[in-house]
Amino acid sequence: MVQIVRVYSGSDGESHFEDLTPDQFNSIANRIGEGDITLNQRSSPSESDYHNAPRLQYVVNLSGVAEFEVADGTKKRLHPGDILVAEDLEGHGHIARSIGTEPRISLAVPLKQAS
Repeated sequence: MVQIVRVYSGSDGESHFEDLTPDQFNSIANRIGEGDITLNQRSSPSESDYHNAPRLQYVVNLSGVAEFEVADGTKKRLHPGDILVAEDLEGHGHIARSIGTEPRISLAVPLKQAS
């Protein structure tokens, strides 16, 4: 089953996770925003220390394993086909890792704010 995870900034200034259902994601996926849809490749293993999402976007993991971590230490591993909805534009941010030896390839799609 596909895992769909939202990372967002809480009122406490920290990033948090929320698991989404396919129906919840359906209402998000159709809010395509301005900007390029990008195909990204990261070597494994690798790590990007705490950072915020560069824009509202969802990221589909196409190959490799991605691990995301928020400030309270909670981690989520995403495998090919899994989706991260990145909404933590401010605050403490999250850590992103590529796990294993296979390069991580992902597709990032910009989103516009919900109305």
